[in-house]
Amino acid sequence: MPDLPLAGRTIAVPETRELDVFATLLERRGATVLRCPLVAIVDAPDAEPVLGWIRRFNSGAIDDLILLTGEGLRRLLGCIDRNDPALRDEFVARLAAVRKITRGPKPARALRELGLQPDIAADVPTTEGVIASLDRETLAGRRIAVQLYGEEPNDRLIRYLESRGATVATVAPYRYADEADDERVRELLKRMADGKVDAIAFTSTPQVTRLFAVGPETLAAAALAKTTVAAVGPVVADALAQRGIAATLMPADSFFLKPLTTVLADALGPPSSVPPSKNDL
Repeated sequence: MPDLPLAGRTIAVPETRELDVFATLLERRGATVLRCPLVAIVDAPDAEPVLGWIRRFNSGAIDDLILLTGEGLRRLLGCIDRNDPALRDEFVARLAAVRKITRGPKPARALRELGLQPDIAADVPTTEGVIASLDRETLAGRRIAVQLYGEEPNDRLIRYLESRGATVATVAPYRYADEADDERVRELLKRMADGKVDAIAFTSTPQVTRLFAVGPETLAAAALAKTTVAAVGPVVADALAQRGIAATLMPADSFFLKPLTTVLADALGPPSSVPPSKNDL
């Protein structure tokens, strides 16, 4: 249907967890979607450190909890349910009692699923945004837990908290693993470098890391130079910028799949060419 806003456009989607949701949003607007999930989200390989952190949290040894992702909170609850369900009620009770700091809308949404709200929400959903939101708070002597983004240690945030006199306890309830095989990723990059893909829409920083890791880096850079690059939010845009790639499309203030889809539809519009047949990688 050529009157659809993305009719004739080919968009690469490296998303994994909500791949079908994102692809459907784009396809309903007429796009041809190249599905190439770059990373998978999996539980921490060893549940014991996570359970140890949860037991410490339940004991009342934590004053503040910084939630960097909604996935992290859900994985903590999943770890409890699989390994020691008796911990759940106390965990939720302690979660209600501590001061909760969220990096963006996704951890806030995960809290709302439990009937809770963040006490401090970063104005900008980045590590720097969290730091800015805490600059006006007293942190000396506070016991602060940080739920990490995958296995990324976030040294910048930890150093900041410790420099303000806080004691920090981190937890990593999930990690990222490779999803699509390397050859499929290179095939996508070659199609992009040949100008056969209109846009690629990144929804997490591990996707950016994987793309350049498989590369080679020169091919990844060439592919992205020929393709409109969209990012779901500033964290992903920053990961691209660190590799010299500008995200030309990004939602203004709501960093979810629907706003990202809207940005793509508004920016690309229908080209004059006839849309190709769907061809998932």
